[in-house]
This record gives sequence, structure tokens and C-alpha cells, in this order.
Amino acid sequence: MTTISRPTAADRAEWDTLWQAYITFYESEVAPDVSDSTFARIVADDELHGAIARDAGGRAIGLVHWLTHSATWTTGVYCYLEDLFVDPAARAGGVGRALIAHVTEWAKANGASKVYWLTASDNVTARGLYDRVAGSTGFVHYEITL
Repeated sequence: MTTISRPTAADRAEWDTLWQAYITFYESEVAPDVSDSTFARIVADDELHGAIARDAGGRAIGLVHWLTHSATWTTGVYCYLEDLFVDPAARAGGVGRALIAHVTEWAKANGASKVYWLTASDNVTARGLYDRVAGSTGFVHYEITL
């Protein structure tokens, strides 16, 4: 059975293991001070929110982070699911789906009109799940790094 809960300061080491695996999966790097700030903001649960999934033995096996923001196409807010990662050994067991459902329920309870996220076009495994739980918008993502 998977349980999902808000991370606390005591979860830092387990969160960091999952976080670093997520960053590595995307072949990226995040400076340690940024990771420190990210975890502190998630624990504060103010502008940035998060949850950790645990298996029946209490081992951290997944994480999700999200935030809300104002939008021009609604009087409410949108919920952006920014990070989602499940330990490869725990994949295909419903953990990713449970984390997305957790964010969706939180978003409903907090007045968001939609939950949305991005993924790499070649992230075939995750996209298989995403295609089952959400609709693809067909939009292409662009950005300018500053």
C-alpha cells in the first residue's frame, strides 16, 4: 500500500535521494543551494507544495512538487505540477498515478481550475501514464533562459 504525505524537515535525506535521481534522469544539474531552498520552501508549504509517496515498509519511493498561479483565462488559479518522480524499482505500481491524484485533489480543494504539467517528448514510460490520466493539449513548450 502506498501512502502519500507532506514532507517534513526529517524527510530531507530521503527527499534528496529522490530529488537527485530526478535531476539525473533529466540529465541536469541543480546547485546545492537551490536544492536547499527548494526543500525549505516545500516544507514551508506556502508558495511551493510537495508530497512524498512511501511503500508499505515506509520507504520513500516517489515525490511530487506543485504550485499555483494566477491566469488570464480564469478568475481562479491554475495548478502547475512541476516535478514528478518515482523510483524506477517502484514504477508500474500505481505510485505516479497516486501522486497525480493527490495533486489533483489538493488543486480541487484549493480552487484551481486545472492541473497541468510538462514532460520530455521522449519520456515514453511517463507519457503512457499521462495519456491515461489527462488530455494532451498539443502545445509545444518554449523558453528563454535568463
